[in-house]
Amino acid sequence: MSNILIEQLPEAVEIGGVEYAVNTDFKDCIRVILAFEDFELTDQEKCAVMLQNLYPEIPDDAQGAVDQALKFLNGGRSDEEQSDETSLRLYSFEKDADFIFAAFRQTHGIDLETVRIHWWVFLALFADLGSETTFCNLIALRRRVKTGTASKEERALARELNDLVYLQEVDTRTPEEREKEIEFMRLVKGHQHGEV
Repeated sequence: MSNILIEQLPEAVEIGGVEYAVNTDFKDCIRVILAFEDFELTDQEKCAVMLQNLYPEIPDDAQGAVDQALKFLNGGRSDEEQSDETSLRLYSFEKDADFIFAAFRQTHGIDLETVRIHWWVFLALFADLGSETTFCNLIALRRRVKTGTASKEERALARELNDLVYLQEVDTRTPEEREKEIEFMRLVKGHQHGEV
């Protein structure tokens, strides 16, 4: 992993001994994240969006390209280096877009509409958004609700702000697992209505 303080941030990734340029602007990367948040897209469609947005020239080694793209999106860290906390879904670039935009403006004085920022710089700034922002207060509330540490008042507030607070969890099941669940629910509902 590169040290943002002393090293030049990557503009390319290496796949099979060949360097491939990557689109490093945060907007390209957020488009990929938005695709991964889209429950209507298949895993293959999500990967296609990722490859099309990150690579000006898509590498022949599709699996290598996906692996390097995911590592790039994780700020240069592999999945093993991610903390357990990152498995909690606490924000959505789709649902929280306005709050994130405002938090960047409030904390860093950056108008995201008018700048080009390397994705890794964006991640560093994103990690340090001010605790007084609406976005960070929303994240803190979501974290306490999900970890079971929210007070009675906070749980009541979360229920009141229902749509604002609760995020749809990412469905990590395979298509076969989803189909089995649909079939199971169809059988259960049929049984409830006396159908066999």
